Amino acid sequence: MKATAIAHPIQGLIKYHGLKDATLRIPFHDSISVCIDALHTTTTVESVSSLEKDSVTINDKKVEGTEFERVHTVLNKLREKTGYSGFFRVVSRNSVTSGKGLGFSASGFAALGVAICAALKFDIDYVSLSELIRLGAGSATRSLAGSFAIWYANKDGKSYAEPIVKPNAVDLGMVIVPVPSTIKTEEAHSEVLSSPMLKARLRHVAKLVRVMEEAIKTGDVATIGRLAEEDSLNLHASTMTGKAHLVLWEPETIRIIKEVQQMRREGIPVWFSMDTGPSVFINTYIKNMETIADRLRSLGLSNVIKSRVGGNPFLTDKHLF
Repeated sequence: MKATAIAHPIQGLIKYHGLKDATLRIPFHDSISVCIDALHTTTTVESVSSLEKDSVTINDKKVEGTEFERVHTVLNKLREKTGYSGFFRVVSRNSVTSGKGLGFSASGFAALGVAICAALKFDIDYVSLSELIRLGAGSATRSLAGSFAIWYANKDGKSYAEPIVKPNAVDLGMVIVPVPSTIKTEEAHSEVLSSPMLKARLRHVAKLVRVMEEAIKTGDVATIGRLAEEDSLNLHASTMTGKAHLVLWEPETIRIIKEVQQMRREGIPVWFSMDTGPSVFINTYIKNMETIADRLRSLGLSNVIKSRVGGNPFLTDKHLF
């Protein structure tokens, strides 16, 4: 059987950083994200009993090594749960293929989980699916939830995500600038463990999660933007102070940050945010997106993306093969 799913990547608002259990991908603390409607991952899965092993292609490249093992872990877990003894052909494609820190691992594994369950006609409850795709990428739990979502590090012995509000409940607009990098997200999560700032972050972040969740429920865009910006600086400071002094930002990242600060001095309500990469999310009210996009284009940045809040994954009959 063949099935195709589409999922939206996420912007971390209160980000998770580092893993308490790297094998099960359980984070140190709860985190909150928002799905990006303008970006998506499409994944087609076919169960093929005649294959000799799983085949995984992402963005037209055959996947091997660590990246393949992450996919293979999820495939094996589903084989275990369903009793399916064959192999899978997986083809996945992101709507944007340049830029690091755009949350596509989240949408990739969310789409993978939904597509496989549909291909095998496997009826799985939401929490179990969230925990299963977490084995591939922790943030996939939040892509599966859609909209604004909170990922629990431990809720009644489980680690999964659930939506906070519906996508149209908050007047949040995002302007996104993809910036490429060769640094892997896994490196950043590993590096933070050696930072002397990690313990301070862990003491601080629980309060931020509570305040962010309340801001989302009340539609307080200014507080959402301000907290996401503060948490971005906190996260990157923790990464930079690890043993390898890992700096994820690129020159374009700094240019955008400074332009956002200048716009704010001019009275435009706008805040920057970065996940574990150099790409920049700019959070604002929906009505301001075009003004902000124009300012960024005036800096010579042509790859500017405007987006509203995205929903949860869905199935489509438009297969990739």
